Amino acid sequence: MRIADALKIASARINSKVTAREILKFDRKFSDTDLILNLDKELDENSKFWEFIEKFQNGKPLAYITNEVEFFGEIFFVDESVLIPRFETEILVNKSLEILKNFKAPKILEIGTGSGIISIMLKKNIKDAEILAVDISKKALKTAIKNAKFHGVEIDFKISDLFENVEGNFDLVVSNPPYIAQDYPLDDYVLKEPETALIGGKNGSEILINLINQSANRTKFLACEIGYDQKEILKKELVKNGFKAQFYKDLAGFDRGFTAKK
Repeated sequence: MRIADALKIASARINSKVTAREILKFDRKFSDTDLILNLDKELDENSKFWEFIEKFQNGKPLAYITNEVEFFGEIFFVDESVLIPRFETEILVNKSLEILKNFKAPKILEIGTGSGIISIMLKKNIKDAEILAVDISKKALKTAIKNAKFHGVEIDFKISDLFENVEGNFDLVVSNPPYIAQDYPLDDYVLKEPETALIGGKNGSEILINLINQSANRTKFLACEIGYDQKEILKKELVKNGFKAQFYKDLAGFDRGFTAKK
């Protein structure tokens, strides 16, 4: 079967021409140009293209099939051990960089690092930053370490549930923690991601509230991503803990996070 015909069939099967093209590029190790130049050639008999298409049909996210995701224009490795990075988290990184621009050799703690994207991008932009990144998952930390090595940055990674195994104080604590409510309906693709990186408790805000409480005497600034409906409850918690906070929205206009100064 010609590659062009395979793409046409696969596109109809998964209802996405773009995804079919990305899967074929991954399978054949093609660039965009390679794909165009090879459309009339036969699909290699050793190809796993149809196997990958079936996995996508069965709900496996594209990022877990290709083991790649783009964030801030950089490529990161991802697998089922970590949450797939979202574009919205780029806003959190930018807000953190704005906070840190006047610091010299800032001490940063990232809680719930997952694939390590936040810490890695902060380190790439602030060379003298001292960063500790923690997560409760050993598998996630292996992925984060792999990404840090690939991007050539030095970050201290450690197993920890929030501040449990963390010593000292910081200029910034940053986190994109689990913040989805336990009974919130999720689509099949999201359900393939690790539950510990998604569910923040019965109401969704429990982990964020604990994080705010534990950060109160440990940091000068706190920056977190939040659920769209959690602004009011978290605002009260921040005020109670002596933080002066500013909330920000994502590109869709939903409340998406906050930055807070002690």
